Amino acid sequence: MTQEFIAELQQEAETTRALLAAVPESSFDWSPHAKSMSIGKLATHVATIPGKIMQMLDGDSFDMSSIEPVPSSYRTPEALVSCFDDGVRSACEILSRWDENKLDGMWQFTADGKPFMEKARKSWVRMLVLNHLYHHRGQLSVYLRLLDVPVPSVYGPTADVNPFASA
Repeated sequence: MTQEFIAELQQEAETTRALLAAVPESSFDWSPHAKSMSIGKLATHVATIPGKIMQMLDGDSFDMSSIEPVPSSYRTPEALVSCFDDGVRSACEILSRWDENKLDGMWQFTADGKPFMEKARKSWVRMLVLNHLYHHRGQLSVYLRLLDVPVPSVYGPTADVNPFASA
């Protein structure tokens, strides 16, 4: 199953990379709503998901009280893409070391040292790495649309890009 996770992450990386590259540097502090993250913070979160979360999952548990704020040092699309690419490489390296026993093994979130959620590590990979990435990637595409930035193709045509059109 690790090879399937690696293949999916690598395949989806192309789309994520295109969305991160489309984030306008001049709009990093823009937010669609007072309760929403800025596009820069959201893009940084997307860029850091694969590497940071796979590092968490490589251990036996993670304490929520040790979560660090999302860094704000990625202030250009190029820096976001580079961070994301490094994270994908790291995630794939971690996954390639795991066997089925590691995937099937239990992993837990704790809060102040007390367990509050536990399930098989492979479930966490699907939920916290892949599905989490897709969720925030979808948000990022909406932010781009609201900024009137051409939205790259994700799984098919957008109003701006049609990967199926003949060249």
